[in-house]
Amino acid sequence: MGAVTSRQPQQDRSRATRRRLLEAAVACLAEHGWAGSTVTVVAERAGVSRGAAQHHFPTREDLFTAAIEHVAEEWVRALRADRAHALPRAGAPRTLAVVELLADLYTGPLFRAALHLWVAAANEPPLRPRVTALEARLGREAHRLAAELLDADESLPGVRETVQATLDLVRGLGLANLLSDDSARRAGVVREWSRVLSGVLGGVLHTDGTR
Repeated sequence: MGAVTSRQPQQDRSRATRRRLLEAAVACLAEHGWAGSTVTVVAERAGVSRGAAQHHFPTREDLFTAAIEHVAEEWVRALRADRAHALPRAGAPRTLAVVELLADLYTGPLFRAALHLWVAAANEPPLRPRVTALEARLGREAHRLAAELLDADESLPGVRETVQATLDLVRGLGLANLLSDDSARRAGVVREWSRVLSGVLGGVLHTDGTR
């Protein structure tokens, strides 16, 4: 029993160290990009030794792909547990609030960090398959979350595609925000798209534009 008890604090410290490394890795990517985000830089930011970092993550690729996945999962978990309850219950106000929420994600540090990783993967063969798999997994999760928050019935014609178009739109808005503050223009685009999206969610669009 004593051996089990003594191992518990060590396991807790190990989990805490791992978490600090993952969060520091995302912060470093967002601020410094791939070139400036080495294992040493992340370890220093997390307040641990390089050896401790490599104990948890033997390679740089291990560290940064795990970091993006971890923070994305934490964001989704927190959103479902907390922020989703504060959304308007239904209708156009809820649709607008959800699109604003998604736009906040794609203009925040998580998206910026992920983008640096995606760009690096284009030129780093060891990184590419891991990032490709991660992107596909996070893309599916983002779509499920958006459909869930929008209360979208994706069995209706055009609804699934419009939910995906929403994610594509906010990703584009995130890219536009990288070099300068695009918040004023973004707010107008988000409002107008939310109006269009509410129309699609409220009924089936036929090919002639009628319902």
